[in-house]
Amino acid sequence: MTALDSLTAAERDRFERDYRAAGRPAVIRGIVKNWPIVELGRRDWRAALGAIAARDSGAPADIMIAPASEKGRFFYGPELSGFNFQRDKGPLARLARHLIDIAEQADPVAIYAGAAALEAHLPGFAAEHRFPLVEEASDATARIWLGNATRVATHFDLSDNFAAVALGRRRFTLFPPSATPDLYVGPLNHTLAGQPVSMVDPLAPDHERYPRYARAEAQALTAELEPGDAIYIPTLWWHHVEATGPANILINYWHNDVARGGGFTALIHALLSIRDLPAAQRDGWRAWFDHFVFGDEAGDAAAHLPPAARGVAGPASAERDAMIRRYLLTVLSSP
Repeated sequence: MTALDSLTAAERDRFERDYRAAGRPAVIRGIVKNWPIVELGRRDWRAALGAIAARDSGAPADIMIAPASEKGRFFYGPELSGFNFQRDKGPLARLARHLIDIAEQADPVAIYAGAAALEAHLPGFAAEHRFPLVEEASDATARIWLGNATRVATHFDLSDNFAAVALGRRRFTLFPPSATPDLYVGPLNHTLAGQPVSMVDPLAPDHERYPRYARAEAQALTAELEPGDAIYIPTLWWHHVEATGPANILINYWHNDVARGGGFTALIHALLSIRDLPAAQRDGWRAWFDHFVFGDEAGDAAAHLPPAARGVAGPASAERDAMIRRYLLTVLSSP
């Protein structure tokens, strides 16, 4: 494993040029060190939780709870028939008070609320805690993750992500999309919280059961984040997240979201329509995909046709996208 590149908050131009534009992850040290919640948490983590409770709108948040025996890991149950945690709903204020109550326990449950929209749960909080790198991203929504010592299984997102640590510490382990074959992907349509996860525990990998994982480990990038630090995770980069301590707060911003599942939906449909064909046919479809989708000149695959005749293979536009959706709905709804 290799340490992830770290930049300072002053290196905005370098980040935009060498990392965001290139789809490379990076840590930005101290970029939110002056947030009020960060400064309060440095003095007294209980006071920081009290500030969250005082601001809470009372709207119910999704809460995950794993027994102490799971050591903070949220994952599948035996034989993948279920999960090793329970789901609940409740206001962030109640969770914040609960974290204080169980902080002194030798072996507490692992508990967190995830992806709760700030404006719905903590009105005005986002305006007081601005994140400069998403100011121009109109689709970025600030979300809060509040909990204790927990581990989120290695997964990917279908959007770019900034995650800022406001309280506690977090360790991220990242793998590039090219490591997918060596991460032993779990069920595609029976997931913990949305996207598929790796079946391998990065903190205790079973190399005998998952021998190819050693190749993924060789590509892994790790980062330890303290309050005030943020991490940029590009679309499709796998990441395992470990939060430590009796209480932690993370604010994240998903942006550049893909519409309607993006390539993942196309992948699932390809499993139905292409993967089980004879090898010669699969090779033929690979040529089609290279020509119309993956090739360097794919955007011009229909350039030899008059503009009005390019149809679904034409350049991106709202009209073309609507045409593609109509075509797919017609085909997929046919008997």
